[in-house]
Amino acid sequence: MGDMLRLTLALCVLSSVFLTSSAQTCKNQTFSNNKVFTTCRDLPQLTSYLHWSYDQPSGKLDIAFRHVGITSTNRWVAWAINPSNTIDPAMVGAQALVAIPQANGSPKAYTSSIANTLTTLQEGTISYPISGFSATYQNSEVTIFATLTLPNGTTSLVHVWQDGVLTSSGSPQEHSHESSHQNSRELLDLVSGTSQAVSGIGSRQRRRNTHGVLNAISWGILMPTGAVIARYLKVFKSADPAWFYLHITCQVSAYIIGLSGFGTGLKLGHDSEGIEYDTHRAIAIVLVTLATLQVFALFLRPNKDHKFRLYWNIYHHVIGYVTISLSIANVFKGFEALGDSVGDRYKNWKHAYIGIIGALGGIAVFLEAYTWMIVLKRKQVENKTSHGVNGANGYGPGPYGSSTL
Repeated sequence: MGDMLRLTLALCVLSSVFLTSSAQTCKNQTFSNNKVFTTCRDLPQLTSYLHWSYDQPSGKLDIAFRHVGITSTNRWVAWAINPSNTIDPAMVGAQALVAIPQANGSPKAYTSSIANTLTTLQEGTISYPISGFSATYQNSEVTIFATLTLPNGTTSLVHVWQDGVLTSSGSPQEHSHESSHQNSRELLDLVSGTSQAVSGIGSRQRRRNTHGVLNAISWGILMPTGAVIARYLKVFKSADPAWFYLHITCQVSAYIIGLSGFGTGLKLGHDSEGIEYDTHRAIAIVLVTLATLQVFALFLRPNKDHKFRLYWNIYHHVIGYVTISLSIANVFKGFEALGDSVGDRYKNWKHAYIGIIGALGGIAVFLEAYTWMIVLKRKQVENKTSHGVNGANGYGPGPYGSSTL
């Protein structure tokens, strides 16, 4: 029994030693060219490591980026710096070093300036002076070497790293959007070697999604739905005054939810320094202004028989339809902005919204025809019963009834 216990303990110790020695960290990595770096870091995503030496007075940053687990030459690897120090999104504007493994062990290495998230990493110049740029591929590991010259006074930088597959033509294809790829970015202190955690990035993405959902529901769906209710339900006498309260409920709900979406947008803009969506923001400001005018105009609505009621109706309808048109347009501008952060996934949301707004438009077309049929039939009945009085001369109720919002 004692021999069995000693054997078990020995196996445990050997297993522990084996696991410890086999766990790869940057501190026990070496390079075939015998390069030595002063600092290294085990990066938190994609089984990658960064080694560097930094001479702050000259701005010379000597790096080796290692990515393991690349078992196929049908893949690409990239490491990049974002000059604007923007961590969300870190890719847009980043200056990348790209390596594409080759079977002979000498990867194709080139630089690429990334303009947007839909990049195919086209070869081009970057904004940093670079020397000693090369790459190796062996033992399923890609290593990129380079020396970059950073601006004077640089002590930290935002860097991003990625991998992906190649297209049939051999060019880089968009990387995955799994969390490991979404979070492969950080703010790195070059002097101390510490980094800023990226937990806030996921939170910001959730806020961006929340912003999109709130605005799509409020300005993009509830607002036009309220207009459809007001235009068509009031034709039915049995729906009066229920249509009015349904209309008010939709529009006020849209306004309140829309203000929440507008507030999250302002917060996102404040937290995303250097990222500007000027058209989207300008339309949003106009929308909130027009919607606020509509809400206050509700309290100034004259009685049906008031001499100013006609002018109030014209104002209300014109401002309302302009607001709805801008609302739908700005939802699509929002989808464009969302595409910059999540890539092609936004197309599914965009298509879903197109389906919803298309269905609402189809319902409006059907109701337009149906209500005109009801109105014309009602006029014929009124003409017969009134023997032409107030009917044949065209002074009867309007095509959508006498009750107008």
